[in-house]
Amino acid sequence: MARKEKKVEFQINTKFIWLAIIAGIIIFSFVEPGYAPAEITKKTFIDTILVSGDVDKVQVITGSKSSDVLVYIKSDRIAKYQKDKRWENLTDGGHQFEFKVPDASEFSKEYDQKISEQENINAVPIHFKPEDKGWTDILLTIFPFLLLVGFWIFISRRMTGASGGGPGGGIFSIGKSGARLFDKETDQQTTLKDVAGMEEAKVEIMETVDFLRNPKKYTDLGGKIPKGVLLVGPPGTGKTLLARAVAGEANVPFFSISGSSFVEMFVGVGASRVRDLFKMAKEKAPCIVFIDEIDAIGRSRSKNPGFSSNDERESTLNQLLTEMDGFETNSGVILFAATNRVDMLDKALIRSGRFDRQIQVDLPEIKDREAIFKVYLKKLKLEPNMDCSFLARQTPGFSGADIANVCNEAALIAARNNHSSIVKQDFLDAIDRIVGGLERKTKIFKPKEKRSIAFHEAGHATVSWFLEYANPLIKVTIIPRGKALGAAWYLPDERNITTKEQMIHELASLLGGRASEELTFGDVSSGALNDLERATKLAYAMVSYYGMGQVTSNTSYFDSTGEYSGFSKPYSEKTAEAIDKEAKEIIDNCYKLASDTLKEHKDGVEKLANLLLEKEVVFTEDLVDIFGPRPGNIESMPDGYLDIIKSRENKNNESDGQGEEKQSDTENN
Repeated sequence: MARKEKKVEFQINTKFIWLAIIAGIIIFSFVEPGYAPAEITKKTFIDTILVSGDVDKVQVITGSKSSDVLVYIKSDRIAKYQKDKRWENLTDGGHQFEFKVPDASEFSKEYDQKISEQENINAVPIHFKPEDKGWTDILLTIFPFLLLVGFWIFISRRMTGASGGGPGGGIFSIGKSGARLFDKETDQQTTLKDVAGMEEAKVEIMETVDFLRNPKKYTDLGGKIPKGVLLVGPPGTGKTLLARAVAGEANVPFFSISGSSFVEMFVGVGASRVRDLFKMAKEKAPCIVFIDEIDAIGRSRSKNPGFSSNDERESTLNQLLTEMDGFETNSGVILFAATNRVDMLDKALIRSGRFDRQIQVDLPEIKDREAIFKVYLKKLKLEPNMDCSFLARQTPGFSGADIANVCNEAALIAARNNHSSIVKQDFLDAIDRIVGGLERKTKIFKPKEKRSIAFHEAGHATVSWFLEYANPLIKVTIIPRGKALGAAWYLPDERNITTKEQMIHELASLLGGRASEELTFGDVSSGALNDLERATKLAYAMVSYYGMGQVTSNTSYFDSTGEYSGFSKPYSEKTAEAIDKEAKEIIDNCYKLASDTLKEHKDGVEKLANLLLEKEVVFTEDLVDIFGPRPGNIESMPDGYLDIIKSRENKNNESDGQGEEKQSDTENN
């Protein structure tokens, strides 16, 4: 069967037509005429040509600064002038001579006087004609107006694109909502199967889905469908993905828009866009409206109108509050919103009746991270038997976005190393790259500086190894990464509450690097800046927030409501002095604990530092060889720690057995 060829329709672009017309006008205005008149002086005309009686017509083109005089010679006399080499190119078409005069009236008087003096001269009158500006001058005159019109059209189109009003709306569509519609017929549907982890959030989400699927089930009992659902959680935890999954599960249209899209430089635009958004939503009901980063317009309104307030943003918020209370109950429109700054939202916005539900979307735990890894690893070419649980244990505190970044970075590292598939080490390198930054192996250190860094990192590793509640070490390196001159990787225990003793041990491990420098060299360096900053913040949090101090026992000055600004504090100056004193005492005690631990294991610290200088990277098994098994809970140790201990015990048993055999042989001999 013959294949039908698709006809290509030729479309004429009006822009090129207008450009061609303007170019043609400009070219036509600059085209030279077919004849070439000769330029002469006024004296030559009056004394030579005029007195000869050969002039047929004189025309003066009057201008603003000077005038052009055009001289026409009788056709039967042109040959006479062509005999002169200066004028041999004269033609019969148009005028033959031309010259300029500064003042047309004075030239006219001089011309009349010459005619009156010479009786044999024919009295040829002068024809005066105003200067013809031509197309070029006309274009130059109207060009500024054309420029203004073009600029206005450009601005209106840009505003149309920003507001999402659609083509053809011009500047009058600026008040239209820019919400994007994800329709079940045109867009790929996202369901809860595509969202890994977040099991508790899914349970609450499924209730909202059921509201949209079977609204009559609830309205028959007198219930009201929730008007708003607020998704709260840290960045990258999948709040937007969760909202899209709800629309996919309910199989309803989904409007998505960012909170910043409502705010514009023109007054009243934000409120107009809110009205238009809810108008479109009602037409598509039942549907879901999702506003991402709602804190851009929902921030708490200022009590002082003249201080740090924004009238346009507040009017947009007022319109949003009105719409959430205004549209009819059970109309099938549910508003979803996401934010990671719920404490900054206006209380009128998050009250019951507007956002009836708040769903907390926290950072994924180890089981959730494993499920998220399985989702992203499906798209990668991996080595056989890749252990997702191992990767989940190596990424505590990572969000879903961070895990996606780890998988992508691992693929890039594998390609850079010319691997045929992505191996476990590529993922470990990717985690190190994201957490610590890029390795700077070319950075040059003096031997004394490198030794100081080695003992600093050895101090961290030693203190964290022997303190029971400190985070167990995975590896330590003296290769610079990012801004750090050395780095240590720990596997923190994922706990929901932290005791005072655990914080003390964590503080001591932070100060272990500074303590090791002082004990080894008798001096300290600036390399502990980040450690001291973190230790100071933790010590002040223990005293002023968690009520773990002596004076501030069972008292917290944490301001979760944000009522106190940076200019005021919820305690007196005397209490502030007590907090400073107690925080300093906690830091000093933890520093002493770190120093005592390092003194007790001085030989091990030196061995570890020398090993770092030799290998630059030290792992958990190296610390087991130097210090022996770590005291405390074995279950909290990094992955593979038990295997290291068992292999070490087997080696010791084998060496002991060989010693007993040698001893029995000597006895027999």
